[in-house]
Amino acid sequence: MNIEEKLICEAKVKVLKALAHPTRLWIAEQLADGERCVCEFVDAVGVDFSTVSKHLSVLKEAGIVEDEKRGKQVYYRLKVPCVLKFMHCVEAVIEDQIKDRARLKEHLF
Repeated sequence: MNIEEKLICEAKVKVLKALAHPTRLWIAEQLADGERCVCEFVDAVGVDFSTVSKHLSVLKEAGIVEDEKRGKQVYYRLKVPCVLKFMHCVEAVIEDQIKDRARLKEHLF
């Protein structure tokens, strides 16, 4: 692996790590339906404002979301909406694992 390939892999890992938290992944999935105010996430997630802000900061730092301040409210939206297409692939892997376990269970019993 050369230096350029390593840097590209490290950038990809940064995006994956940002999405590798249940709350952050859920927030990103909610933003697929359009922009949302931070306050909406506070109510929905059931944690304090600073915790939601920290999660959004991680997503923003990774380039997944962008924000816009309007008065006292801050609204977030996906910067690159296609980022969640990868989750369909992840779901396919999970479904395949479930099928494999069911087949194994059939053979054992």
